[in-house]
Amino acid sequence: MGNLRKELENIIKIRFNDKELLELALTHKSYAFENGKNEWNERLEFLGDSILSAVVSSFLYKKHKGYDEGQLSKLKANLVSRTILAFWAKEVDLGKYLLFGKGEIFSGGRKRSSLLSNGMEALIGAVYLDQGFEVVQRFIEERVKEASFTSKDYKSLLQEIVQSNNKIVPQYRVVKEEGPDHKKVFEIEVFWRNKLRGLGRGKNKKEAEQKAAKDALSKMDKIKKNV
Repeated sequence: MGNLRKELENIIKIRFNDKELLELALTHKSYAFENGKNEWNERLEFLGDSILSAVVSSFLYKKHKGYDEGQLSKLKANLVSRTILAFWAKEVDLGKYLLFGKGEIFSGGRKRSSLLSNGMEALIGAVYLDQGFEVVQRFIEERVKEASFTSKDYKSLLQEIVQSNNKIVPQYRVVKEEGPDHKKVFEIEVFWRNKLRGLGRGKNKKEAEQKAAKDALSKMDKIKKNV
């Protein structure tokens, strides 16, 4: 565990003073039950959820001065969603370091979004207790900022946001194909509510759709309403 713990510390660029606290943050109840431990990371999840909410609320309040309460609430709901937390967890390969029981490992727990998002909340709680508010605030805000949406699956992220706000899904359409068959370039638009939201170009439809979704995500701040 020691070497893996150091790997994670290097990835998140935080050196824990209390190594046992970090280990607790990574301990799922299935591992605790199998190994006779009476503590696991659910209490830290609870704390991390509250810290995350406070930091994101403060960040959005300062960044979007023209937004009303409803608009801020929508943005916050997206940024603290299980989907986003799972994306953040995957960015630091958190599943590799979480301690699961054999059953959870066998059933694919290291890749399950719900468990990854819970683990990220626990890690946030642990960072707060060990390093203080300023450090955990920086840790969260680095991930909240628009540039931090580095996950390759922009299409899924966009769908989660649009669907949660509008009960509809984005639509994609090919608007242009260029080049010979062996070297085609596709241009794809993404839209919802009959409005163009993003444009992407790629060597295949899948790549172009991802770029269109990424373009739409980058424009969310400009759209403000009816996202």
